[in-house]
Order: sequence, then C-alpha cells, then structure tokens
Amino acid sequence: MSEPSAIAAKADPKALVEQIAKALVSDPEEVSVESFEEDGETVLELRVSPQSVGKIIGRSGRTVRAMRALVAAVSEKLDHRYTLEVIE
Repeated sequence: MSEPSAIAAKADPKALVEQIAKALVSDPEEVSVESFEEDGETVLELRVSPQSVGKIIGRSGRTVRAMRALVAAVSEKLDHRYTLEVIE
C-alpha cells in the first residue's frame, strides 16, 4: 500500500476538476481549467460553453457543491487551500 504522502503527490485538483467537467458536458473540448494564486490559496477557474453551465452547476447547485467537496478533500491531503469557481 502506498504511503499517504505518495498518494498526495499524485493528487492534482486541476486535473480532477477538468476530468469531472469533461464527463458532465456534451462538448468536452470546450472545458478549460485555469489556476492562479490569490491570498495564499490556489483558485481554479472552470470555464465551459454557455449551454453547459447548467450541467456543471446541477439542480440547486448540487453538482458544483460535490465538485467543491472533492477539491476540499484533495486540499486537505495536499495541505494547501484550493477553491473552485465556475466562470460563465
């Protein structure tokens, strides 16, 4: 079994968000994730086509909340704060 630090080294929140988003939308080529540092945390900006925003947000925001929960879990593992923003 791998050590926790080895697992954390393989975790990439940007790739995770991109992979999930591509699985949800009808046009995966339109998905892009940009990251930048702001106030000591990494902000992940998810951009999708305007017609796919609803699929990313989900009913009552459930899908995007679940994605943010996954990003928070990876953040804990990496001991670095990440946030997810969906850009319309």
